[in-house]
Amino acid sequence: MVADEVLALLRCPETRQPLTVASAGLIAELEALRIGGNLRDRAGNPAAVSFEGGLVRVDGALFFPIRDGIPVLIAAEAIELPVSRGAGGDTQPRI
Repeated sequence: MVADEVLALLRCPETRQPLTVASAGLIAELEALRIGGNLRDRAGNPAAVSFEGGLVRVDGALFFPIRDGIPVLIAAEAIELPVSRGAGGDTQPRI
């Protein structure tokens, strides 16, 4: 996937927030939505290609797909994630 040294350097192209590796559960949820035709990127285009992984902005608001081993850090191709507050006030992406 993404080496820790590289991940430490990557940032959201809009806000410059750090990125974290998306959980397997989130990838599975997004993939199910994609297969059902219910997943669009921020530009409104259907997510047509499966995800081998992804990066999530620290605030949990955006998912950046990884394709062919390369993180796609293009804001228009990011997928917006609904965010809710957890019990400890932390943000958790909810699909």
